[in-house]
Amino acid sequence: MAIRYDLWLDPDNIARHRAVEADLMRYFMERFADYPHIRLFGADPYDYDAPFNRLYDVLMARAGEYCEREWRYVPSPEQLNRAFFLAVSQSNKFVRDSDDGDPHRSDP
Repeated sequence: MAIRYDLWLDPDNIARHRAVEADLMRYFMERFADYPHIRLFGADPYDYDAPFNRLYDVLMARAGEYCEREWRYVPSPEQLNRAFFLAVSQSNKFVRDSDDGDPHRSDP
C-alpha cells in the first residue's frame, strides 16, 4: 500500500496543511447546518446506527473526496478526525441530555 497522505509526503509544507485543515473545519460546519440538532451521548457510542455515528461516517468520506477534488490534497485520517471534532465543539447543532452521565458537566 502506497503512502498517499499529503501530510506524510510533504511534511514541511505547513502553510498548505493548515489551510486545508481550516477549510475542512469550515466544510464540516457548513455540512452540520444541513442537519437538524443531533443528540450526543444519548445512544450507545458503539451503535453504528446512532445518528451521530452515521453522520460521522458519511461526512468523513465526503470530506476526503472534497479535499481531493478542491485542493488536490489527500488528508490523513487524523486530519479529518481532528477537523471534524473541532467543528463539533464549535457547532450549536449538537445537544446533550442533562443526565448524560458526564461528571464534568454542571447544569445551570
